[in-house]
Amino acid sequence: MPIPSAEGRILKRGSPGLLRRFWARLNRPSTRYSFLAISSVFFLGGIVFWGGFHTAVDMTNTLEFCTTCHEMRDTVYQEYKETTHYSNRSGIRAICSDCHVPRDWSHMMARKMKASLELWGKVTGSIDTREKFEAKRLLLATHEWERLKESNSRECRNCHAYDAMSGGLQKPEPYKKHMAAREEGKTCIDCHKGVAHKLPKGYKVEDQ
Repeated sequence: MPIPSAEGRILKRGSPGLLRRFWARLNRPSTRYSFLAISSVFFLGGIVFWGGFHTAVDMTNTLEFCTTCHEMRDTVYQEYKETTHYSNRSGIRAICSDCHVPRDWSHMMARKMKASLELWGKVTGSIDTREKFEAKRLLLATHEWERLKESNSRECRNCHAYDAMSGGLQKPEPYKKHMAAREEGKTCIDCHKGVAHKLPKGYKVEDQ
C-alpha cells in the first residue's frame, strides 16, 4: 500500500528511497550545534561507556562475584580455602580469576564469552546439587585442564616461572622435578591438576 511521505510524495512500502533519505539526514550537518560540541559529546560518551564496561568486567573477576552462586561457593570454593593459594606464609592470594581468566584483553574477552554459556547450566540447574556437581566434576575439570594445556598454563605463569625458581630455597626433590619438566617441555598443569581443588572421582593419576 502506498505511503505518503513528509514531502507529499507517494512511496511504496519498503522503498529504497526511505533508507537513502534517512541516511542523508544522519549525514546532514547540524545547524544548531557545532561540530566541536557534537564531537565532545561523542568523546565523553565513549569514555563513560568504556569506563563502565571495564568496571563491569573487573567486577566479574572478583572473588566475591565468583562465589555468588552456591554451586561454586559450596563446593570448589570450600576446597580452595584449604590450599596454599588461599592462605600462605607470604600472604599472597590467588583468586579464581587469576587461574581461570587470562589477563590479556583478547584472550580474556574470548574466555568471558565462552563462560557466558555457563548461564544456561545455571538456568537448567545442571549442577545445582552436590550430587550433580560430583557427577560432572571429571568432565568439567577435563575441559579446564585442556584449556590450560593448550595455553601452556598461561595463567599459572603469571606468578610462576622456571627461571625464578631457586635451588637453594626450593626443596631438592621438587626443584629437580621442575628443572626436568622444563627440559622436557612440560607445562604446569601436566603435574599440578589437584593443586587448588580435589581430583575428581574416576581420574587416573598419571606418572609424573
